[in-house]
Amino acid sequence: MKIAPSILAADFARLGEQVAAAEAAGAEQIHVDVMDGHFVPNISIGPVVVEAVRRITRLPLDVHLMISEPDRYVAAFAQAGASALTVHVEASDDILHSLRLIRTAGMRAGVALRPGTPLAGLHETRLAADIWLIMSVEPGFGGQAFIPDSIGRIAQARQILDEAKSDVDLAVDGGVDAANAKNVCAAGATVLVAGSAIFRDKLGIDAAIKALRAAATAP
Repeated sequence: MKIAPSILAADFARLGEQVAAAEAAGAEQIHVDVMDGHFVPNISIGPVVVEAVRRITRLPLDVHLMISEPDRYVAAFAQAGASALTVHVEASDDILHSLRLIRTAGMRAGVALRPGTPLAGLHETRLAADIWLIMSVEPGFGGQAFIPDSIGRIAQARQILDEAKSDVDLAVDGGVDAANAKNVCAAGATVLVAGSAIFRDKLGIDAAIKALRAAATAP
């Protein structure tokens, strides 16, 4: 089980400090949400920020593109230092082509799914992707509450991957915190993406990551 703090919830005036704190606390990845105000109703960051974060951490940068026409930006994010690039099946005209493009650029390739999109949209990618990202909120804004029905979708995705004998990382993003982490992992998730639960926890980043990991791995 890996923890991927999402910098969407970080204090950008202290971004370097907070990423360093997450790394020191044992996070395995840094999650970067890129939004264009078109595919989702919010605008966030781009390759320039990814490049800056790349300079301050040794952790893999897991970049989640919530944008239209994602293929146009693959090269830019590869050059900026992204380790993995995840695109939405709903935003790609040819998801298998998008995944090939990402891998050719030297990054791990991921595919994400909105809460309302049937899991059938992932089937054809089970041998072509490195990451499946199940959204447990509607993409666009941080701080939303976890959608309870997501547990069933995670379990279904895990079954598909297990039947295919696939080693794809099954990531979950949206409202993940210490209260639901055990159920999320029990359903089959291997990567927990958490923003507010880490960067906005009153106890601090180190305590928040340790609490999330303890909850996820509790017997």
